[in-house]
Amino acid sequence: MQKKTKLKLTIFCLVVGMFCMFTAVVSDHWAVLSPKVTEVNSTCEAAHFGLWRLCKKNLYITDVERIGHSCGPISLPGEHNCTYFRHFTPGEESEVLDMTTQREYSISAAAIAIFSVAFMILGTICAIAALAQGQDYIYKPAGMFYAFAGLCAIISVEVMRQSVKRMIDSRETIWIEYYYSWSFACAVSGCILLFVCGLGLLLLAMPQMPRNPWESCMDSEPEQME
Repeated sequence: MQKKTKLKLTIFCLVVGMFCMFTAVVSDHWAVLSPKVTEVNSTCEAAHFGLWRLCKKNLYITDVERIGHSCGPISLPGEHNCTYFRHFTPGEESEVLDMTTQREYSISAAAIAIFSVAFMILGTICAIAALAQGQDYIYKPAGMFYAFAGLCAIISVEVMRQSVKRMIDSRETIWIEYYYSWSFACAVSGCILLFVCGLGLLLLAMPQMPRNPWESCMDSEPEQME
């Protein structure tokens, strides 16, 4: 496969990764939380949340077979109420998930996700500059920025995973079951594509390896991508 074709494929994968990561950051379906159903013909409160807000939904349960199982599915009709996380409001206690520690996890995940978005923007600026000026060496910082974005996204995903696990294990919560939803899948896909393809773009921008043992990388002929 020619280097130009590899470059186009890498950039396409990076665009897909950025789209997945942006979708995950702005959406609020990272995890769905459910209490146990104890009676029928009554409502139970399920929830889903992301980096910025928590949405609770009161679902009316009529199916007898749901007793003893989790409330849901979340797609059932019901009263919907969303509350934004008060990330950066000092001196206030957070009521999110009925746990004060959840606020700390939420702040950490959101802040790291912002760094990931910033690295993606910087990488895109470098990639556009490389395409516009025809200077292949600019792909090196672009690849590094994309790899850093993927690394930050991986950390953000892990922080959110630990947040859900800690909340479910708490004795104070009403939610006993959970599953990761499509926003979490987008975040995982985005971080993998950004990290792997960022490293790939960095390798593609490196000088051509010498064909003979007595040559150095500086002596070998430059290989243009375009």
